[in-house]
Amino acid sequence: MLDPLRDIFRQLRSTAPFWSLRGVAETQESLAVRQDAPEPPRLAIDRGAMLTAITESGYGYCATSDLSRAGLQAALDRASMWAEVTRAASVHHFDPRRMPVPRGEFRPDPSSEPIRSRRELLELLAEECRGASIDARVVERVVSLDRRDVEHLYLTSHGGDVQQRFRYTVPQARVVANRGIETQSRSFEHAQQGGPDAIERSGFIGCGARLADEALQLLGAPNCPTGAMDLLLMPDQMMLQIHESIGHPLELDRILGDERNYAGTSFVTVGMFGTYQYGSELLNVTYDPSLPAEIATFAFDDEGSPAQKTWLIRNGILARPLGGHFSQLRAGMEGTANARASSWNRPPIDRMANLNVEAGQSTLQDMIASIERGVLMRTNVSWSIDDSRNKFQFGCEWGELIEHGRIRGVVKNPNYRGVSATFWRSLRMVGDPGTFEIHGTLYCGKGEPNQGIHTGHASPPCLFAGVSVFGGDAP
Repeated sequence: MLDPLRDIFRQLRSTAPFWSLRGVAETQESLAVRQDAPEPPRLAIDRGAMLTAITESGYGYCATSDLSRAGLQAALDRASMWAEVTRAASVHHFDPRRMPVPRGEFRPDPSSEPIRSRRELLELLAEECRGASIDARVVERVVSLDRRDVEHLYLTSHGGDVQQRFRYTVPQARVVANRGIETQSRSFEHAQQGGPDAIERSGFIGCGARLADEALQLLGAPNCPTGAMDLLLMPDQMMLQIHESIGHPLELDRILGDERNYAGTSFVTVGMFGTYQYGSELLNVTYDPSLPAEIATFAFDDEGSPAQKTWLIRNGILARPLGGHFSQLRAGMEGTANARASSWNRPPIDRMANLNVEAGQSTLQDMIASIERGVLMRTNVSWSIDDSRNKFQFGCEWGELIEHGRIRGVVKNPNYRGVSATFWRSLRMVGDPGTFEIHGTLYCGKGEPNQGIHTGHASPPCLFAGVSVFGGDAP
């Protein structure tokens, strides 16, 4: 869809020594079944381009949905004007000679090509919705599917040419059970790259009946106990823990103060890298844009930097921030290829992508057996974290009490709280490769104007010692 832009781009002219075009074309389809009734399908098609111009110390950009030569030239003229105007006011020295000149391509695995009709997908959703209707106490059943096909084209005046295509398939489900004044819910979301193959490997098939059964179990379960105890976080909750207390604190633009007036700063400072004990020696965290199924896998970021696996925390020591090309120049340190924009009408900013905790050596059975008293938690339901991404409090949908190395039963309303670095230093066991799971989310907000973007987080289960845990009846 964006291929004609190459010929048009070669005809554009600018007074700036460097300019670029970043085109995005996205088709999104949403299907849903609620209480056994199909909801109207939603189809959205969006395309446009961002033109960027860079001069000595100046930077300007302008977005447009007019992809004609006249429309793109007008946007480039405006970007060039802003680049010239900002030369005297910029707090950073932009150097057009240091811009990447990338060339490459990224395409989905052929096995992820769509092979199911809309009718077949709606029938699949309807079957899962019916499967959740196992008891009169189940008062709400919703299943949905979000499919997106996205094409990115990045061209530069110096000869850069990158084309990337992505396919996302995200099945979701939610079941709510009620008895008197007690309401409990269980949900499912699995955000990965791929087509129908992503549905198959996600565990979505059969989830309706399972979620309903678990919601009913929660209705009759006791509240989670309160006190300092071991906490075993399963991968779908580790996703949120990684995202909030590692991902956002390590974004370099936040560390440099860019988000101060909107989403807050970070407790991390530039001087911490290379020496700071972020977690126990078992904590190893990578930025890894190479795992095929993970939702933020790509070959180049939106500034044209080539993506590769990078260690951010190694053996507990903070090693490198999540900072793209310009943030690296500003801070004078190495970062990662994670300058990303949510669409064609937003500029790239530092965003976590595939941020993962690497697998350790413990089986899930070993971790459970080592717990004298603790709680297993999965599936986030609430989160709160301070402006410096330090003190946090998270709640989960599902809990299981563990005593003397054995699971004793389900507990409801499990919550825990802590301080980021203190919490990660309490990490005492990490699941082995057999427990490693890939998860992700479509919705991470940051920036002004706001950008909602997808991020991937893969992890094994992790066991933490001496965590402040509490239930729904805690004072």
